[in-house]
Amino acid sequence: MNLVSNPRLDFRIQSPHSQRTPDRPMETRDRFRIRDTSAQDQVIAPAPASAARRRIPKPWLIGGIAGAAVLALTAWVVMGWLGGGRSFDASRLRIAEVTRGDLVRDLSADGRVIAANSPTLYAIAGGTVALKVVAGDVVKKGQALAEIDSPELRSKLAQEGSTLASMEAEASRAILDAQIARAAAGKTVDQAQIERTAAQRDLERYQRAYEGGAVSQNEYAKAQDELKKADIGLAAAQKDAGLQGQGAGLDSRNKRLLADRQRAVVVELQRQVDALTLRAPFDGQIGQVQIPQGTNVATNAPILSVVDLSVFEVEIKVPESFARDLAIGIPAQISSNNAQYPAQVSAVSPEVVNGEVNARLRFAEGKQPPGLRQNQRLSARIVLDTRRNVLMVERGAFLEQDGGRFAYVVDGSRAQRRPIQTGASSLGAVEIISGLQPGEKIVVSGSDQFGDAENVRINR
Repeated sequence: MNLVSNPRLDFRIQSPHSQRTPDRPMETRDRFRIRDTSAQDQVIAPAPASAARRRIPKPWLIGGIAGAAVLALTAWVVMGWLGGGRSFDASRLRIAEVTRGDLVRDLSADGRVIAANSPTLYAIAGGTVALKVVAGDVVKKGQALAEIDSPELRSKLAQEGSTLASMEAEASRAILDAQIARAAAGKTVDQAQIERTAAQRDLERYQRAYEGGAVSQNEYAKAQDELKKADIGLAAAQKDAGLQGQGAGLDSRNKRLLADRQRAVVVELQRQVDALTLRAPFDGQIGQVQIPQGTNVATNAPILSVVDLSVFEVEIKVPESFARDLAIGIPAQISSNNAQYPAQVSAVSPEVVNGEVNARLRFAEGKQPPGLRQNQRLSARIVLDTRRNVLMVERGAFLEQDGGRFAYVVDGSRAQRRPIQTGASSLGAVEIISGLQPGEKIVVSGSDQFGDAENVRINR
């Protein structure tokens, strides 16, 4: 029997052993006894056996549900294995299609306008500077821009000029002495020639007399000896005249060389004195004046700069990876006021600074934009190469991963890793040599999170 108890308590409940009768009053001790709940218990009838059986699940139903769950789990694992070991959100990836077309290898850069010819004029000597122009003045070639007062240089020029005059006089004297020495030597040779002629005549006279028997053989032999002596004297005089002439020539030449050397010193000093007046090397404009009026400057101190307004160039910074492709003469385009102007590379720096290389672009002759200013910002585009009808795809981070030797080809919700071979690249595209076909799509950015997985799943 099932009992249901009532939780209420009654402090006046009597026990079964001390029941109250009408003719017997309740004792005091019976009033404080607590009765149990046996009088309030209710009997609950048992449930039918058929209802209990309906609430118990059948064993075959439990087995079917478990089997279906196992099959669903197995199918999910198989599909995950077939579709890639890991899944990634498509919003974190950039996918591009492989196409065929013309690949233009070019680079774009922002540059600043600089004057192709903007020299700075320096002080040739120390002194006080008197400026004749101010910054911004338009000047003509040869116009005086500033003058430097250098008394020391001018005094040195005067001293060296006096030395030059003295040396030139000595050189002239040496030339005169050489002429005198040559004249004396020539006189000696003439005398020896006369003596030889006289000896020859005496010999002929003695020979006729000897043949006629008028003179003895000794006198005839003595005449022969006199002729030989005259010949020796003539030869010695001629040799001495030649040596004296050479000596005199060397002395005069030495004096002349010393004078020429001193003249070169004077010419250089004169050039320096002339350079104390700074003149415009070409038609242009005064750029920046380095010193105030009346400043006493030292030697080689900068004074002012002159800008050639007729020829401007654009200086750009090129990434180091493109520097090897740059060469002087490569065509370029410069944008100014929504117009394109042809140009070409005129200079490439041989050094790399902060991963960049400085290069200069020169406008084509007669194609320079009007109103250019120094340090003005312009955009430039350099065309390095054009490849016709090649297989290409958008450039992305995949090109730097594994040297561009692999790519993830997208097929529906799957991406499979495939080996490829890349070629030339531009700022926006890269050439595909092998491994891909037109129309296929690859992950160009974000594949770094795939690791080296061969297959991945992409959630759209």
